[in-house]
Amino acid sequence: MAKGDDLEDRLIKFAVMVIQLCDRLPPTPAGRHIAGQLLRSGTSPAPNYSEGRSAESRSDFIHKFRICLKELNESTVWLKMIRLARLLPAEEIAPVLGESEQLGRIIGASIKTAAAAQRR
Repeated sequence: MAKGDDLEDRLIKFAVMVIQLCDRLPPTPAGRHIAGQLLRSGTSPAPNYSEGRSAESRSDFIHKFRICLKELNESTVWLKMIRLARLLPAEEIAPVLGESEQLGRIIGASIKTAAAAQRR
């Protein structure tokens, strides 16, 4: 399996973690709102990463990966809100939050590498 396939698998597993976490949020106005926002941002990185991998140009690759990073960053913020508002136990949020932050660092490094190569 290629390195890119491994990362795509991690992004898909992250999306599943987000889906399962959102299903456990309370059915309050805040819980429903955050669930909707987190579902959107947390399930978006995997397809954007996949699109980026088959990009038509380096610029297109960077653009798709930047979208992926923005969505991961947004997911991280929603997860922190869930934790601070105590909508779920911290131990349920920690693995999802940790994965969001790790994936963001990996995608960010890929963007930097691609942008540096583009400038050459």
